Amino acid sequence: MNLLQKQVMLGGVCLLAWASQAMADALSDAKSAYAAGDYVQAEKLYKPLAKQGNVKAQLSLGMMYDLGLGVPQDYKEAANWYRLAAEKGDKEGQYNLGIMYARELGVPQDYILAHMWMSLSGKYPAELAFVAKQMSAEQIAKAQELGIQCIANKFKGC
Repeated sequence: MNLLQKQVMLGGVCLLAWASQAMADALSDAKSAYAAGDYVQAEKLYKPLAKQGNVKAQLSLGMMYDLGLGVPQDYKEAANWYRLAAEKGDKEGQYNLGIMYARELGVPQDYILAHMWMSLSGKYPAELAFVAKQMSAEQIAKAQELGIQCIANKFKGC
């Protein structure tokens, strides 16, 4: 590697470090706004981060739309943000998306997908058991099969 290549590579590493720090600062500012109850500012700060793929921002936006905190309550929008987080393997996003399917909030009611996402999250087994009581043995088996496929596909197309 010649000197010019090394300098370009070093510049790229520095730029990447700077961008990562800027994203961390923006996430910290968004969390502070949220904690202070300034949901309008929090949404404004979270949205670009979420669009860039930041899972914490996606999950936070999902919760804000789910609960109507500083933004109009919009279950469809909440489900979209939860799905993005869930597809990155975020356990809270997976569980929340499962709840959306179980309760028909922003997505069509689908106990199979509800069971799949809630199972993948590994969270709150009592709630998962409640969903399972609404299902046949065949539906539960289908949910489990979909979960295995989902993991194999690294949560893409679930």
